[in-house]
Amino acid sequence: MGSVSQVSIVRCTDYSDAKDAVREAIGLIGGLEGIIFPGAKVLLKPNILAAVPPEKAVTTHPAIVEAMCELVIEAGGVPIVGDGAGISHPGVTDEALDISGIREAAQRGGAEVLSFEISGYVPVDVENSVQLSHIYYAKPVLEADVVISLPKLKTHELTKYTGAVKNMFGALPLKFRKQAHVLGKMDMFADALVDVYSVKVPHLAVMDGVVGMEGNGPALGHPVSSDLVMASFDPASLDIVASKVIGLDPLTVPTNVAALNRGFGHPEPDVVGLPLDEARVEFAMPGVTLVGSMPSFIVSRFGNLFTIRPFIDPFSCTLCGACVLNCSAKAIEQEDGELQINKKKCILCYCCRELCPSGAVEMKRSFFAKVLLKIRNRS
Repeated sequence: MGSVSQVSIVRCTDYSDAKDAVREAIGLIGGLEGIIFPGAKVLLKPNILAAVPPEKAVTTHPAIVEAMCELVIEAGGVPIVGDGAGISHPGVTDEALDISGIREAAQRGGAEVLSFEISGYVPVDVENSVQLSHIYYAKPVLEADVVISLPKLKTHELTKYTGAVKNMFGALPLKFRKQAHVLGKMDMFADALVDVYSVKVPHLAVMDGVVGMEGNGPALGHPVSSDLVMASFDPASLDIVASKVIGLDPLTVPTNVAALNRGFGHPEPDVVGLPLDEARVEFAMPGVTLVGSMPSFIVSRFGNLFTIRPFIDPFSCTLCGACVLNCSAKAIEQEDGELQINKKKCILCYCCRELCPSGAVEMKRSFFAKVLLKIRNRS
């Protein structure tokens, strides 16, 4: 275990004060000067889980994103905001960037804005992996000089809490997110999340806890005013402190345990700024989800049957080759004068659909995916 890490906590009761709070939180742990050099490409990774407005507290608030962009520029860096939303259909990341207000805020703050669905993925071998040894990972994150995670303070139906470590899950295309989700056991899923986190550990995490989410997070819970901004150069240690803030024993959070077991974070970080006892806000915890209540062997055996897979309509395809050029996994092949997607190679990133000028890439849902969608729409 490394030296004790610092985690700052700052009171912030309104998003109009976000920039001052973020500046103070980072200043308490030493400032941006230690990680950002002139001209550095700084990838800001907010939580853009779904296409919902900011008042729902599902996504990182745009005010936090805008403040961080401005502070990066002040430090001499070049901000880039990017993420991949929880993919319910192709194009959802661009929708989420717009509806959440993050695109407009980031551009106002001077940043370039990227959807990982379009910017592409790179194959990566995960060193010292526990669950995911070979994955595809968002290219902009790997190419950045500095990575800053901007998580939202929320509960999570599978892992109790979601924060800075799990925020990097958005760097994966759908195929590998599914691979992690269907492992069947919570601790195995947590190990997979730490595998992803370890590929490019963020240099800094700044957490939006002004309004958090309690109950059935990360998407179906209820907004709750927690009035906090937190920061740390050790994101895993930030998660330890944030877990305590919302009333959890950090060692009951699977991602915290998995991170500590791999040498990330510290079990008792130093808290600076607002004392922990003054910051505590008891969050309502999530109930048991349908997937969480199912036996692990069922989840692991049948989870991959819930599939939304792209295919190329030969009657609409003009053989322009845009999909072939932009397929990160090189999964599109020409056979008998038609372009076809190799199912085994496909990583379900949907870049082909996003970039097809003819709209020839369509989606095919499995029977189980159609049933799940009907259930979700009725709830």
